[in-house]
Amino acid sequence: MISSVTAFAPATVANLGPGFDVIGLAIDGIGDTVTVSRSTTPGVHLTAIHGDGGLLPLDPTLNTAAIAASETIKAAGAALGITLKLHKGLALCSGLGSSAASAVAAAYATNLLLGSPLRKHDLIGPCMEAEAVVAGRHADNVAPALLGGLVLIRSTNPLDIVRLPIPEGLTVVVVRPEMALPTKKARAALPTHIELSTMVAATAQIAGLVSACYSGDLSLLSRCLADPVVTPARIGLIPGGQNALDAALDAGALGASISGAGPSLFALCRSVRSAKATAQAMTSAFLDAGLPATSHISPANCPGVRRLRQAPKAS
Repeated sequence: MISSVTAFAPATVANLGPGFDVIGLAIDGIGDTVTVSRSTTPGVHLTAIHGDGGLLPLDPTLNTAAIAASETIKAAGAALGITLKLHKGLALCSGLGSSAASAVAAAYATNLLLGSPLRKHDLIGPCMEAEAVVAGRHADNVAPALLGGLVLIRSTNPLDIVRLPIPEGLTVVVVRPEMALPTKKARAALPTHIELSTMVAATAQIAGLVSACYSGDLSLLSRCLADPVVTPARIGLIPGGQNALDAALDAGALGASISGAGPSLFALCRSVRSAKATAQAMTSAFLDAGLPATSHISPANCPGVRRLRQAPKAS
């Protein structure tokens, strides 16, 4: 009988331009790690969080990792007492799916501890329930964090997830300015109504983006990353954000927009070489606005959650 399991879940870029709440992409190399261990005490207990600066609650009803673990046990029809240790590799309120990564790593590790009665796809529901507590009930972060790659959430009720092909060589740049932007604040900035013509334009952008993925047409992909609704409403919340997006295009990126709720921005590039130039241009734009920023470059086609053989050391 397995007594302990550790899992890693990657960061994600949600929305991907026009795909608000319906498109998400996994990022390689950065994410959250959760260790789940059997306990003789009934229930789910979160005993330690590392890397969050003391900001996240240990209360299992308020933390996405513990909620997802509890919902996974319920979905499996099991009875199990467990303890969780969460290692945050993602900054809070960064727009990189931080809460989703915690939920996904916990759900996956819990399922393994139970003997894997559920498929990855079955874990999306428990993770969505966890996300609903802190960021709203959506799947554009949890689905790619679980499944990897690029996904389209056609519906959450009933759940309908579509895997999208990724053009060969496509590379993602993520730039995170040193600031926090809570999801609730970013959602509050959104318009409650949009013009019919704007809705038509946004729909056309999503349709074109999906077509570009299937055809591998990077020129079409470039034309379809502009977002006429959400990005204009939120970019003013990120100092230097618009200049960073403009800098990405000037450096040769196919397109750029806000990652999730922000403040991180992303850009899609044809190659690693182009991505490096884009990352430099975007971080420089933020620095000119008085806001230091860090960049991360990743292939666009990345794996989702996976088991680790050794838990990270507490820092």
